Amino acid sequence: MLFAVSLLLLCTGISAYEDTQCTLIPGKLRQIDAGAGEVLGVNSNDDIYQWVDNNWKNIPGKLTHVSVGPAGIWGVNSANNIYKIQDNKWMSVSGLLKQIDAGGDKFLGGVNAQDNIYCLRQSCTVSGLSAVYWTPLEGSLKYYSCGPLGCWGVNSNDNIYFRQSVSPTACQGSQWQLIEGALKMIEVGTDGSVYGVNSAGNVYRRDGISARNPIGTSWTQLDLSFTFKHVTYDSGYLWLITPTDNIVRCSLNT
Repeated sequence: MLFAVSLLLLCTGISAYEDTQCTLIPGKLRQIDAGAGEVLGVNSNDDIYQWVDNNWKNIPGKLTHVSVGPAGIWGVNSANNIYKIQDNKWMSVSGLLKQIDAGGDKFLGGVNAQDNIYCLRQSCTVSGLSAVYWTPLEGSLKYYSCGPLGCWGVNSNDNIYFRQSVSPTACQGSQWQLIEGALKMIEVGTDGSVYGVNSAGNVYRRDGISARNPIGTSWTQLDLSFTFKHVTYDSGYLWLITPTDNIVRCSLNT
């Protein structure tokens, strides 16, 4: 409990927030995703968990990466096979991806083992069909995440890119725009907020994002006093994973 107490004290008052409190959540996860009011994650054994009534509920199956958002609950396994929750059970979907994101407006994004980028239109995500067509996008990314104002990604060199005007029916959107900074992973919240982690384990928030300026203005490093490898945000809570798979949740009260 010493770690939890220290974390609560050190994380109180994150830069640009008031009355921020961070607490250690029981359990261990390797990856976590929050969106549309839900939180899911996977551990080092590829077991899947969902945060329900302040506890982790095991979901049958094995995944290496899971995502939840307006497009539903999706995941990929160690063989890069793709699955979605359909009628309360996992359904196999055609294609191969290593990372997947359900944060778009009922459309899906993801990257494969070769860092090729793909999008699945809303007509396919809601169809209930297992055989779907993935739209390829130009470029190369190791992590790709979408929200209501656009899509963000990082490549193998930790360069950051933004793509505007991606929609349920138009996966292509605008051209990629290089953004200043360097991150190893990035996540877009259901409300359009953007957070990421760099190679040193520092957490950053993109400031100035709005409908008029979806690209934002600058990055702010959050003074969390600990290093992390994964971050996600939804409904006022920042969820983080430490290098040792500990789970931290911070309430962000602006």
